Amino acid sequence: MTAPYTDAQIADLAERLLDHSLPKAQWTHAAHLTATLRLVRTRNEGLERDMPGIIRAYNVAVGGVNDDHNGYHETITQAYLAAIRAFVATLPAGLGDGEAAARLLATPMGDKAWPLSFWSRERLFSVEARRGWVAPDLAPLEAV
Repeated sequence: MTAPYTDAQIADLAERLLDHSLPKAQWTHAAHLTATLRLVRTRNEGLERDMPGIIRAYNVAVGGVNDDHNGYHETITQAYLAAIRAFVATLPAGLGDGEAAARLLATPMGDKAWPLSFWSRERLFSVEARRGWVAPDLAPLEAV
C-alpha cells in the first residue's frame, strides 16, 4: 500500500486547511479524510466542536458558501470524525501519518459513498442533516 502523502505533506495539508491557504482544487475527498486524520492525531480534544468552524471558514475563504445546499454538512462531518477517531484508536504506536492515511483511504471510508451505507440518500442530503446531526436510518454508525 503506497501512501498518497508523506508525513510532511500531511502536516502541511492540515496547516493549509487551518490557515485557509489550501487551494480549493486540492480539497478532495482524500484530503478531507487525511486532514481530519492529522487533526485527530494532533488536536483531538474538542474537535467535534471545532471542526464546523474550521470547515465553514475554509469554505468561505476559498469563495464557497455554507447554506442549506452547499458547503458545511454537520452529519457527514461528525460521522467521518467519529469513524476516523475509531480508526486512529486501532493504529499501532509510532505509525507515521503517511502510512496511517494510506490505511485509512483503503477502508470503506475512502469511498465518498461510505455514508450511504448508514443513511438513505434522502435523509443524508436533507437540510436537517446539513444543519445538524441526524441519526442514521439504514445501519448504526457504531458498526464501523
